[in-house]
Amino acid sequence: MAAAVDVRILEGVKQRLSETGNFEETDATISDFISDVIDYMIGAGVSYAVIVSHIGVIARGVDDMYVNGAGTADFSPMFKNMVTQLVYRS
Repeated sequence: MAAAVDVRILEGVKQRLSETGNFEETDATISDFISDVIDYMIGAGVSYAVIVSHIGVIARGVDDMYVNGAGTADFSPMFKNMVTQLVYRS
């Protein structure tokens, strides 16, 4: 079951990933990845308020996980640098 993710975040990430349509299975997978990315960002020290105002960063992290596959995914240096910058804005 997908974690409860704000629909605005889900739709924003899907748009950035060029995922169109409303497919329950795809939405559930992307929602799980969004939750994982947000947890990573919070663990790094980014406040939730900053996280939700930077959907593009969330999308970058989701893309890293989505393309590389669950269980083998590693975040890109670009995503990690973006998260580091957001820590300073929190």
